[in-house]
Amino acid sequence: MSKKSPVSRSGRFAGGPAADVAQFTESISFDWRLWRHDILGSLAHAEMLHKIGVLTRRELHAIVRGLDTIGKEINAGQFTWQAALEDVHMNLEAELTKRVPAGAKLHTARSRNDQVALDVRLWLRDEITALLGEIADLQRALVALGEKNAEVIIPGYTHLQRAQPVYLAHHLLAYVEMLERDCERLWDCYSRVNVCPLGSGAIAGSTLPLDRRLVAKLLGFVNARGEAQLTQNSMDGVSDRDFLIEFCAAAALLAVHFSRLAEDLILWASTEFNFLHLADAYTTGSSLMPQKKNPDIAELARGKTGRVVGNLMALLTLLKGLPMTYNRDLQEDKERLFDTADTVRATTRLLAAMLRHQDTRFNRPVCAAAASDAMLLATDLADYLVRKGMPFRPAHHVVGAVVALAEKTGKPLNQLTLAELQAIDQTFGRDALGVFNLKTAMAKRNITGAPGTKAVAKQLARWREQLS
Repeated sequence: MSKKSPVSRSGRFAGGPAADVAQFTESISFDWRLWRHDILGSLAHAEMLHKIGVLTRRELHAIVRGLDTIGKEINAGQFTWQAALEDVHMNLEAELTKRVPAGAKLHTARSRNDQVALDVRLWLRDEITALLGEIADLQRALVALGEKNAEVIIPGYTHLQRAQPVYLAHHLLAYVEMLERDCERLWDCYSRVNVCPLGSGAIAGSTLPLDRRLVAKLLGFVNARGEAQLTQNSMDGVSDRDFLIEFCAAAALLAVHFSRLAEDLILWASTEFNFLHLADAYTTGSSLMPQKKNPDIAELARGKTGRVVGNLMALLTLLKGLPMTYNRDLQEDKERLFDTADTVRATTRLLAAMLRHQDTRFNRPVCAAAASDAMLLATDLADYLVRKGMPFRPAHHVVGAVVALAEKTGKPLNQLTLAELQAIDQTFGRDALGVFNLKTAMAKRNITGAPGTKAVAKQLARWREQLS
């Protein structure tokens, strides 16, 4: 059953809906956000109606002027939205018709079913484009922070236990890589958003000779070759929300990446780690404990992941049992979509600003002290034995015994004597303890993707150029 308007109700129904029904079914309280895109769609539709002879040139010009005036009033906050008219489409159409008699012709060969499908696609195209720019800015902030701390080495962690040394920049660039995959997913999603559904009507198109390609081209629904991108099935055209779910899925994974980044920042800023000082502007105090400095922005970035993932689950559940084609259930998609886009865009901007702030800085002495832990180079000691001809598994076992001896004697790993090492295995030579030179150890890690000195500098340069 198609979404009925108050105008159509007066012909089919004896009276209007009860007040509580009207309040329950209205969507203008949130879909007013589509006004700009609804007007764009109406302008393109009017141009097409003129081309096929439904509108005269004078009527077309009157409609264009009327929509332009309404748009300026909305933009200036001078337009009054009426809940009695249910949604953005009927509010704009009713106002246009009141001012321009030819406005009554504008709904020819158009249903609110294909109209809302169009508006959401137009809106989402803009949101994806803006979000991609904001993600790139966050990537630039991460790269800049890495370059600012290019010499800083920290422990890398697995299982939240110290593992091996890495440049801080390498750690930050891991998030740049994650965000790049997010961008690729969003661009891929964009290609399926960028398909024009207008002309699908309520369910079965129109008997009028609509020029759908003209409308698509006027609204920018074209591929790289400039060819119009049109939905190919009218029933699918009005009921498809796959593109919307695809965006929310990409946004959910983006939010998960934000959460992981936030978790690292929160740990690093803790007293126990003390690697990072967050700018006061992005922290808060306690209402009771005067000494507290809480990383609230990072915590909220982590926490908001739940609502973004929840929005995706809500949309999947919304669609799972719907018969073809349009059902009023689909009205529930927009609040989840709007909230997801608002949340990930705001989080992207705040994280970038926090990382870029001049008072967000790393505690270099503390990082250096942590990175000097000789245990971080235990694997390098195993590699030393491998270079001496020992298979890796036995080498791993031998170094495990060396670690056990260091723990038993209470010595740092690099303070064991050559005699103590050779008591475990004669393969160790006088050069064995040279493994624990951190600068040398980092210089050796220069295969593609490794956190070596030259490799990280190369990656920083690559990303700086790519993001410029």
